[in-house]
Amino acid sequence: MEFIDKLDFNTVFLEQHPLYRKIKNEEEKGEVLVELISEIQQKTLVYAASYREVDKVVDLLNSELPYLKRDRTKEFSDWLIESYGSDWVLNQSVLHGVGIHNGRIHRSITQIQLRLFDLTDDGLDVIVSTSSLIEGVNTAAESVILWKNGKGGPGGGRREGGPPLDSFMFKNIIGRSGRMFKYFVGKIYLLEAPPTAQEQQLNIDLPDSILGGIDEVEHKESLSPEQVSKIIYYRKRMTELLGLEGYSYLFGKSGTLQVTDSDLVLEITEKMVSNPAEWNGLSYLNSSNPGKWDRILFLLIKLRPGGWDIGYRDFVKFVKVLSNSWNLSLPSLLQRTPEGVDVNKFFQLERNVTYKLATLLHDVNEIQKVVFKNGVDVGPFVHSLSHAFLPSSVYQLEEYGLPRMISRKIQLSGVFDFERDWGEVYEVFNALNRTGRDKILSIESLNRFEKEVVDYFFDGISHGD
Repeated sequence: MEFIDKLDFNTVFLEQHPLYRKIKNEEEKGEVLVELISEIQQKTLVYAASYREVDKVVDLLNSELPYLKRDRTKEFSDWLIESYGSDWVLNQSVLHGVGIHNGRIHRSITQIQLRLFDLTDDGLDVIVSTSSLIEGVNTAAESVILWKNGKGGPGGGRREGGPPLDSFMFKNIIGRSGRMFKYFVGKIYLLEAPPTAQEQQLNIDLPDSILGGIDEVEHKESLSPEQVSKIIYYRKRMTELLGLEGYSYLFGKSGTLQVTDSDLVLEITEKMVSNPAEWNGLSYLNSSNPGKWDRILFLLIKLRPGGWDIGYRDFVKFVKVLSNSWNLSLPSLLQRTPEGVDVNKFFQLERNVTYKLATLLHDVNEIQKVVFKNGVDVGPFVHSLSHAFLPSSVYQLEEYGLPRMISRKIQLSGVFDFERDWGEVYEVFNALNRTGRDKILSIESLNRFEKEVVDYFFDGISHGD
C-alpha cells in the first residue's frame, strides 16, 4: 500500500492497492472487481478505457451484483425503458447501482446519472467510465478502480483499450478519488499495472494533413523543410483554384473552414472545379423532403471513406430517420433505423451526424460559395445536422441536464415554446425562469421522476438569480 500526496489546495491522500500483482488472468480480474465493489461502502469510479471494456465491465456487474430496492433508480430505469427502449443495458445496470459514463451517451443522461451518484442513498454507487472520466466527471468518489491501463479509442493491433496510459493521464484518473471535507483518503485499486514514472516532454509533431492552414513563417521552428515546401505548394494550388480573394476567405485570419484535413479540402475543391455538374442539386438538402437528399448525401460521405461506422446506404438511411428526432420517440426511431442499430450504435451514429457530417458539409458549403458563386447556401441543413434535427434550444439544454423527451412533453403542453429562435442559450435560461419552475412542474404529462429531473435542471439554470 502506498500513500501519494494529491496536489491540491486541500490535502487529500491517495492510497494505492496494486492488486494486479496477484491477478493471473481476465477471469480473476473480474472476480476481484466484483469482490471489491461488493465490499466498498462508498462511491466508486471504475476506469475501463474503451467502449468495449465498459460494456464488458457492466455486463459482469449486472450478472454478479444484486438488485437494489431503491425508488429513484427504479424510477430512472422505468423512464429509460420508456424513453430509450427496453434493450439498453443501462436500464438494468442502474438497478444494480451502476451507471455508465462515456462520450456517446446523451449528455442529459450523463447529468442524471451524476446527480444520482452524488446522492448519499437511493442513487448510484458505481460509475463505469471511458476516458470521459477525465474530461467530464465532476463528482466526489472515495475509490477509483483502474480496470484497464489504456487511453481509450479503438486500440492498436490486438490491444483493446488503446495505447497505455501516460503518467499525466494516470494521475488525472486517480486524482478523481478523494475530496477534502468528504473523503480525506482516496483509495486506488489497480487491477492492471500502472504506467511507469516518466519524464513528460511536450513534442508537437505537425501532421502533413493540417499543413494547408498553417503559416510557414510563424511555425517555422516546428516544420521540416519538406513541410514548408508542401505549404507553399498547397497555397499556390488553392489560389489557382479559388483566386486570391477566395483563398483569403477560406484560409485567412478569419477563415471559415472547420475541417483540419487540408488534403480533403484540396480534393473537394478540385472536384468542384473540374466537375461542377456533379454538385448540381446541393440546394435539395434544404428541402423538407428527405427523399431528395440521397444523391448529395452519398456524394458527401464518399469523401471520407470508412469514417461513418456503418455502410454508406445505411448511414444515409440513418440521417433521414434522424430527421424525425423531434417528432418521434427514440424507440420509434430505432424501429426505422437500419438493421443492427441498437441504442449504443444510435448514439455513435448520431454523433457522426452532428459532428463529422455537419463539419464536412459546412466546409463543402463554404467552398462551393467561392467556386460556384450561384447563391446556394445549405447552412440551414448544416445547422439541422449539428443539432440532430432538434430545435437548437432543445439540443443545447441536453448539455445542462434536460432530456429531449422531457422538452418534447413541455412543448406539447403549450407552456413553453422550444421551437422559437432563442439565440444564445442564456436567453432560453432567462425565458424558462420567467415562465417559472412551478408552472413547468405543474404539467400533468410529466411523471414524478421527470419532475425531479426538471427541478434539478432549474437548480442549475437559476443559480445566483
